[in-house]
Amino acid sequence: MTGDLGQLSFDIVTLQAAYAAGLAPAQVVAEAYRRIAAAEDPGIFITLRPMDEVLAEVLALPPFDPARHPLWGLPFAIKDNIDLAGQPTTAACPAFGHVAADDAFAVAALRQAGAIALGKTNLDQFATGLVGVRTPYPVPRNAIDPAIVPGGSSSGSAVAVARGIVSFALGTDTAGSGRVPAALNNIVGLKPTLGAISASGVVPACRTLDTISIFALTVPDAWTVYRAAARFDPADAYARPAVAPPLGAPPPSLTIAVPDTASRLFFGDAAQAASFEATLEMLRKSGARVTEVDFTPFYDVARMLYDGAWVAERRVAIDAMLARDPDAILPVTRQIVGHADTLSAADAFRGFYRLAELKRQVAPILSKADLLCVPTIPTFYTVADLVADPVGPNARLGTYTNFVNLLDLCGLAVPVAPRSDGRPGSVTLLATAGRDALLAAVGTSLQGTAGAPLGATGCPLPPPCVPPAGPMPDEMTLVVMGAHMSGLPLNTQLTARRGRFLEATHTAPAYRFYALAGGPPARPGLLRVTQGGVAIAVELWALPRTEVGGFLAEIPAPLGLGTLELADGRTAKGFLVEASGTEGATDISHHGGWRAYLASR
Repeated sequence: MTGDLGQLSFDIVTLQAAYAAGLAPAQVVAEAYRRIAAAEDPGIFITLRPMDEVLAEVLALPPFDPARHPLWGLPFAIKDNIDLAGQPTTAACPAFGHVAADDAFAVAALRQAGAIALGKTNLDQFATGLVGVRTPYPVPRNAIDPAIVPGGSSSGSAVAVARGIVSFALGTDTAGSGRVPAALNNIVGLKPTLGAISASGVVPACRTLDTISIFALTVPDAWTVYRAAARFDPADAYARPAVAPPLGAPPPSLTIAVPDTASRLFFGDAAQAASFEATLEMLRKSGARVTEVDFTPFYDVARMLYDGAWVAERRVAIDAMLARDPDAILPVTRQIVGHADTLSAADAFRGFYRLAELKRQVAPILSKADLLCVPTIPTFYTVADLVADPVGPNARLGTYTNFVNLLDLCGLAVPVAPRSDGRPGSVTLLATAGRDALLAAVGTSLQGTAGAPLGATGCPLPPPCVPPAGPMPDEMTLVVMGAHMSGLPLNTQLTARRGRFLEATHTAPAYRFYALAGGPPARPGLLRVTQGGVAIAVELWALPRTEVGGFLAEIPAPLGLGTLELADGRTAKGFLVEASGTEGATDISHHGGWRAYLASR
């Protein structure tokens, strides 16, 4: 049985299937500790709970029921700047360490969902770094190639997932700490919308920009964990309600903005440039419209994170430690945070003004695209590179990550096909706040198409299982069949109101379809008839009920809200045209849908 367990992937789909077949979680815990020993890497964990203590927790689990306890029996690890009750929180500074009285808010939510915490993982001290080597403890070894830096600051968490020791792990992300280590270790890194996961019980780096992040082997796994963790915490002043629906399919037509050729930065790494272009071609083949934009304003935002006032936030987080025992803080950390001593309150306000100007510059790009796609990292650096230059490579690793939280974007690092030299490929999908579900849907499809093995385990990606997603209780399903469909001019009237795609389907064969007079934009009208009807291609979208009124106010006559019959017998609300509105209109029923009609023109 030990041999069989040694080959078992700890991704959630595979592990839950094994539990359903009778595998005991105690066996999985024992196997996790065996894998820790086999890794022979003392840098992964700072604190590891005794196995007997963890096994006692496993015995207290309720009966297996993944519907009620979606993380039942899943081993996970926690970055050591996040509290786990009864364990030290050090933030990789032993002199700072204290035993946590309670779980962090998010950790408590995950344990309530059935997850089993094994221990606390290593990090760049006080979460200041993207390399993973700024620690007084042994440096974790990159799971793919020990010569490469493991990435930070969430180094131990990423390595633990990539090695298959745990099903998922928590990191934090301020400048890219939940994405860079994912890219370097061939795993998924989900950086949610700021405030969606509570920061209560987290040692801050930049409190206004911090978020807990999630490392996992697959995008659906990361989304399952996110749904369990995304609970509103009134005690966290920066928390905001999150939208965490079931994982759905991506819209059939997307606009994806990417850096243009002139503004792509790879620092001479031709293999990385080729890998990114190959991923863009994959997105084009999936039906996405890839548009190139000048990324200069995004880089201008990125530079503000360490050159401007936000360094002072890092100073605030460790002020007491600097006053009490400055020598306990690593010299490179003191050097970076020390820049705050050169800044004034006036500099802070100048930074706020400049950021507002840059947000205005990038707004048109964000408004015209459903999402952005960037390389997660521009190139790779070795441990030896960091010995020679502790600061420069770290800064360059943040090229495509440092601007994200300042612009209030959500992000998802997705492993793609290995590069030509065998190193892992990775891109990051980015979207405006609250559109995490869109990233998960697109990321699931992208990871499935790329088909890279899981982390460093060699295990293949499990078969995707993404059933059509229905509306949540506070949402209303709307049938759209014209310019509101994905990729068409009025789709932003839905997405700006937190609308989300559910599925593409057809109406019952009971309608005639017309291109109405007027415009732009050109608009269709759907008319129910008693005979001669045809089935029309439509999309189903979920819209928060609180947003329905505002959306309806933008729909002009002769359209009105009615109940439509779908091909499978379901009914849903959608727009029908008044019979008088078809006067002067063109009957386009023979095209079978709006997209086909547009293509014919």
